[in-house]
Amino acid sequence: MISTKTTLAGFEFDNCLMNAAGVYCYDAAELDQMQASKAGTFVTKSATLQARTGNPEPRYLATPLGSINSMGLPNHGLPYYLDYVSQQQIAVPNKIYFQSITGFNIDEDEQLLAQITASDFKGIVELNLSCPNVPGKPQTGYDFETVERILTRVFEVYQGPLGIKLPPYFDIVHFDQMAAILNQFPLAFVNCVNSIGNGLFIDAATETVTIKPKNGFGGIGGDYLKPTALANVHAFYQRLKPEIQIIGTGGVKSGQDVFEHLLCGASMVQVGTALQKEGPLIFDRLTAELKTIMQQKGYTQIADFQGQLKHLD
Repeated sequence: MISTKTTLAGFEFDNCLMNAAGVYCYDAAELDQMQASKAGTFVTKSATLQARTGNPEPRYLATPLGSINSMGLPNHGLPYYLDYVSQQQIAVPNKIYFQSITGFNIDEDEQLLAQITASDFKGIVELNLSCPNVPGKPQTGYDFETVERILTRVFEVYQGPLGIKLPPYFDIVHFDQMAAILNQFPLAFVNCVNSIGNGLFIDAATETVTIKPKNGFGGIGGDYLKPTALANVHAFYQRLKPEIQIIGTGGVKSGQDVFEHLLCGASMVQVGTALQKEGPLIFDRLTAELKTIMQQKGYTQIADFQGQLKHLD
């Protein structure tokens, strides 16, 4: 029997695949579809202290090789998602879920974590340090000193399993510097990566940008992102202490893409742009394609090849 089970933060998941925060997770209707899918679990929309409408539309465009978006964190606020997850924990008590959160400063992060602590949430927290699409707000993940300050405070106030979502890095020294910071903390995982920030997609026929916020600048996902995502997964897999696992995100639309993320060192793999385009039935196809590849290679479980990417002599 070929298994796509995986383990993260000490929890076992029936499938290594799940959604990426921001896709099929905005409200109960979308989360219900994720719950009914072949995905091993789901992560909620990145929640803020108060509900947000997000940026003006149009703010998302599917492109031939991926997508561009500048959503601006539309969400119902943390209590909405905690309530939904609480209901799922009762209905399916053995299943573990991810709650994504994002504050706009350290104090807000602390308040969000206090709400989670006060709730009956029993899952894993994903702290988003990488939203590139809120006007006037820089990506926290590119300010290394602030990341260190945030994590210092976070682990003073929160005791549950927690990981962070990172932006993509593009320089070897930045992998080294960020890994040195992250290795100081009891992180459950790092999620590599969020979209490439501030790309531009143009409609040549009308000679205009294609989304409204930020004069057309937005996060780039899909095929464009995959090589960068794989590089970040593998770089941090090589540099982080073994207790910090990796979630791979970026450019996943086939079983081969999933296989490559796992080969680079990911323990779980999230799907964003392709899930938005295809819907939750994509998890049936991706799982079947991954199992076919594993069968062809003689692998029966993810541990047989995870992190085993070969380098040329």
